[in-house]
Amino acid sequence: MAIVTWNPFSEIETMRRQMDRLFDDMTGGFDSPRSNLWKPPIELLDSEDRLILKAIIPGIEAKDLDVNVARESISIKGEYRNGDRAENSRIFYTEIRHGKFKRVINLPIPIQNDKVEAEYVNGILILNLPKTEAAKNTVVKVNLAATDSDNLPEIAPVA
Repeated sequence: MAIVTWNPFSEIETMRRQMDRLFDDMTGGFDSPRSNLWKPPIELLDSEDRLILKAIIPGIEAKDLDVNVARESISIKGEYRNGDRAENSRIFYTEIRHGKFKRVINLPIPIQNDKVEAEYVNGILILNLPKTEAAKNTVVKVNLAATDSDNLPEIAPVA
């Protein structure tokens, strides 16, 4: 039977990331007053050996995206440009956001950031994020037949 040591610092780090995510969601970040107007929606999937991050960013070209991948977080920045609009034109009504956006996603487990694969098709950014070896779920079979019950110490009954 393997003895697993408990590392309280990993629990504290997980709690810190969750608190950071909570404060970012509540405040929208502190970059600028307009930073909380819009953030691309994401989906983070966990597969056996990798995380898959999907971000929906319609109407923006790949050249206007800046994606940075660290070991425990992803940053997606971009800018919607209004190149179709003439300079003298008036807007009567719009729901289309223009300008810069930024989204930082804290990852639940560390990844191999030097092996990330990216694809951007039809406004959907897909990042394949390979997990570190330590983060992959490993299953170990415990062999109970190998234990020798004759060598176990006797336990005295408590009166």
